Amino acid sequence: MLYLLLVKASTQSEEGVLPSTALRESMDRYLDELDAAGVKVMAKGLAPSREAIRIAFPAEGMEPVLTNGPFLPAEDVVAGFFLLEVASEAEALKWALKAPDPQGNGEGRLELRRVY
Repeated sequence: MLYLLLVKASTQSEEGVLPSTALRESMDRYLDELDAAGVKVMAKGLAPSREAIRIAFPAEGMEPVLTNGPFLPAEDVVAGFFLLEVASEAEALKWALKAPDPQGNGEGRLELRRVY
């Protein structure tokens, strides 16, 4: 089963502020642990939403509407993701709970979603 662990953005990540060295080292250890267990399919960070474009489809037959970022609130923006291949939701949750706070300072939020 595939699960997507979404890393939600923070004001800091949207400003392009990199995590502390300690947090990056903690995240590297977590990624190594996911690799060693053979559950990590992919893990990537995303550019801040100021570099993004949203595409809305207002109605059938109408041209899509493009909106340039940044997008607010920052907490609703995705900053990165982990794609995990596991046997169950319980296993996916186990790995999600082992993750370090992805934003640091108690600002991190993760969202776990099954991939169909």
